Amino acid sequence: MIAGFTEQTKPLSSYESDTLLPLIVQGLHSKVGKEKAITNQQICTALKKQGYKLDNARLRKIINHIRTNNLVIGLIATSDGYYIAEDKKELEVYVGSLMGRENAIRVVRQSLQSQIALYE
Repeated sequence: MIAGFTEQTKPLSSYESDTLLPLIVQGLHSKVGKEKAITNQQICTALKKQGYKLDNARLRKIINHIRTNNLVIGLIATSDGYYIAEDKKELEVYVGSLMGRENAIRVVRQSLQSQIALYE
């Protein structure tokens, strides 16, 4: 879990892993290509209409589980929503974007770490 985000980052519950996860994986398999992207809110709304309990933060946790466990190959997340890359090149471009974001976060962390000494 991540400090300050315990509720959002706690491990998947049995309800989430046994009930919601299979439904979400099944639904995402039809989302090949950017034009078929589905947003976090659209997924939550559709599942809530069917009587399932899910919020945006926990859906992000489920999506993270799907991606880190290779349950949907090539699953991309953009401002347009979640979708499966149509080809290797599209996935490579997305991975490059993730690397840029990862580096930007690292730079901020390093800067803040150096600022800790200013409090002493």
